[in-house]
Amino acid sequence: MGQEHNHGAETLGDKRLIAAIGINALLTLTQIIGGILSGSLSLIADALHNLSDAASLVIALVARKIGRRPPDAFKTFGYRRSETIAALINLVTLIIVGMYLVYEALGRLLSPQPIEGWTVVVVAGIALIVDLATAILTYTMSKNSMNIKAAFLHNVSDAMASVGVVIAGTLILVYGWYWTDTVLTLMIAGYVLWQGFSMLPKTIHLLMEGTPEGVSINDVIGAMESTSNVEGVHHVHIWELAEHRIALEAHVVVKKANLHDIERLKIELKHLLHNQFGVSHSTLEIELDGSDCVYATPNVSRHDDA
Repeated sequence: MGQEHNHGAETLGDKRLIAAIGINALLTLTQIIGGILSGSLSLIADALHNLSDAASLVIALVARKIGRRPPDAFKTFGYRRSETIAALINLVTLIIVGMYLVYEALGRLLSPQPIEGWTVVVVAGIALIVDLATAILTYTMSKNSMNIKAAFLHNVSDAMASVGVVIAGTLILVYGWYWTDTVLTLMIAGYVLWQGFSMLPKTIHLLMEGTPEGVSINDVIGAMESTSNVEGVHHVHIWELAEHRIALEAHVVVKKANLHDIERLKIELKHLLHNQFGVSHSTLEIELDGSDCVYATPNVSRHDDA
C-alpha cells in the first residue's frame, strides 16, 4: 500500500512538472515576441529567465525518472544522485544567464533604444499570473527536493521580476523613464546570480560526498563509543548517497567477544545511527581490541576536527 501511495505521489508530481513546463514554454515565447515588438530588454531578460526555468523543469523531470531506476551492477547505489547532477546543471546555466543579462544591460546603457510601455505592462502582467501558477504547482514538491526547490525559487523570483517589469513599464508610460528598463534588468540579473551562487555550494558539497548538513562526525563517534562493549571508532565516513539518504562506514573496535555478541552489537549500532542521526545505510567493520587496523593512519577519530 505504501509503495502504491508513493508511486501515485510521484506520478502526480510528474504531471505537475509537465504542466509547469508547458505554461513556462508558452510564456517564454510570448515574452520574447513582446520584448522584440516593444524593444524592452527587461522583458527579454525575464523571458530568458523563464526559458531557464522551463529547461530546469525538463531536467528535473528527466532526473526524477532516472532516479527511480533500481540499483544494478553498473550503479550499485542506484541513480538517485541524478537529481543532484541536474541541480548543478540548472544552477550553472542560471549563472550564465545572469552574466549575459548584465552584459546586455550594460550595452543598452551605451546605446539606449525606444520602448513600447503598454506592451511591456501587458506581457509582464500575463507572466506574473503564469509564474504564480507554476510556483503553486511546484510548492509542495519543493519541500523535499533540492532540484524542485531550485525550480520553485526560480518561479518565485520570476514573479517578483514580473512585478518589477510592470512597474518599469508604468514608469515609462507615465514619466518616460526609459532608463528604468535597464536598471530593472540589472536588478533581475543580480537576483539570478545571487540565487545561483547561494545554492551552488550545497549542491557541490553533496556531489563531493561531504558530511550532511546538521551531522557532526564527533557526535556520531561519541554516540557510538558510548555504546556498551565499544572501545573505539575510527575511519568514519559519512556522506549523502542522495538527498535525505545518509550513508556511513566506520571501523569499530570492540572487546573480546563471540560472533553472536558482535552481530548483536552491530544491530544495536545500526539502530542508534538510524534513529539518532538519520543514517539509512551503514557499513561497520568490527575489529577486536589490540588487533592492528589494516589502515595504519585513521582518517577520522574522535579528536579530529571534522
